Amino acid sequence: MNAKDYVEEILEKIRVQNRGEDEFIAATTEVLQSLIPVIEKNPQYIEHNILERIVEPDRQIIFSVPWMDDKGKVRVNRGFRIQFSNAIGPYKGGLRFHPTVNLSIIKFLGFEQIFKNALTGRPIGGGKGGSDFDPKGKSDMEVMRFCQSFMNELSKHIGENIDVPAGDIGVGGREIGYLYGQYKKIKGASEPGVLTGKGAVYGGSLGRPEATGYGLVYFLNEILSHKGINMEGMKAVVSGSGNVALFAIEKLAELGVKTVACSDSNGYIYDESGIDLEVVKQIKDVERKRIEEYPARVGRGEYHKGFRKIWDVKCDIALPCSTQNEINKKDAIKLADNGVIIVCEGANMPSTLEAQEVYRERNILFGPAKASNAGGVAVSALEMAQNSMRMNWEFEEVDAMLRGIMKKVYDDSSKMAEEYGDKDNLVMGANIAGFVKVADAMVSQGI
Repeated sequence: MNAKDYVEEILEKIRVQNRGEDEFIAATTEVLQSLIPVIEKNPQYIEHNILERIVEPDRQIIFSVPWMDDKGKVRVNRGFRIQFSNAIGPYKGGLRFHPTVNLSIIKFLGFEQIFKNALTGRPIGGGKGGSDFDPKGKSDMEVMRFCQSFMNELSKHIGENIDVPAGDIGVGGREIGYLYGQYKKIKGASEPGVLTGKGAVYGGSLGRPEATGYGLVYFLNEILSHKGINMEGMKAVVSGSGNVALFAIEKLAELGVKTVACSDSNGYIYDESGIDLEVVKQIKDVERKRIEEYPARVGRGEYHKGFRKIWDVKCDIALPCSTQNEINKKDAIKLADNGVIIVCEGANMPSTLEAQEVYRERNILFGPAKASNAGGVAVSALEMAQNSMRMNWEFEEVDAMLRGIMKKVYDDSSKMAEEYGDKDNLVMGANIAGFVKVADAMVSQGI
């Protein structure tokens, strides 16, 4: 069987077995189709049926999460943990608390995580988890009770050498703290390596909150510098207003880039003078309020309802840092018409396959998520290493290692893209670079 037929056979099986799981089907389609060149050159991957094995999770865990709200009413949410592949290390991937969470989204995120984690060069496998619980509008006590109930079940399936969750959308330092506190009560032991994204005073790593946003900009800079482009003086649009977006905006400013728009799930703000980052942090991080408060606080700028319209704002650099599928074909065309130079993904697969096709057709530089947003999980792996050694590195040490990791991610992805015939196709390059590491480990370890 040739490589193209083999890939199509596996994709057809995925479509049949996972009907209705659109996000998972899109993710596997994008990855597998880009792997055809490497499958052609490495027939052992067909012989060992690596593709069919790698698209099927090792374990899919779905569980009930009952909890009590502040009025004494018992509520129930659904919890997930997908342990996808531990070929090169323990399962590793975040927990997402958001009302849109379902099996398809968790599977797509877990599948992407396999290759993203492999790209970092750290010995970590791929997994993902979460719940359709929405922390927004909940009191601290409600969030705590939910997290404790969630961990009552999750604790049966994780461990510092088994599966190491982290944070994601809706799961920040507060939630990780409650989850870890309950894990310690259940296990009767201090095992800080079981979760990453912890507070620095109880085993967390300096630089972890900044890692994904900083890493995104380091990767962006690698792409542009290899093209001989200096980003100083450019304008950026950054969707989202969580850690990834805020620290990306911070690092962009250090490199001379002015961010003119950012968003939350309700709408976006536009400030031609440049977003006042400290005001946004106060609104979102400290007060946990909506971004629409921004214009009144700074006395300038505009607020627009509907966060998708943020891609109508003219910019040189677009960093989607919100959620999956936030840039569709229409949005991509608008970005292209407005002269965008590069799109670099801070969220997980925020550009649809149709949007990516527009980038290629219009010669827009593109940093795909599994490479460009790998900084967060890279520093999570560094946090695991520090926990194992019972020590902490200084922020500057962690940041220097992060820069080195992101450079290597770019170099490996670029090298594979060039080796397989399309030097500017970092989607293909990143997929192949991550896949080869995992596939070779699977071949070595047998069935």
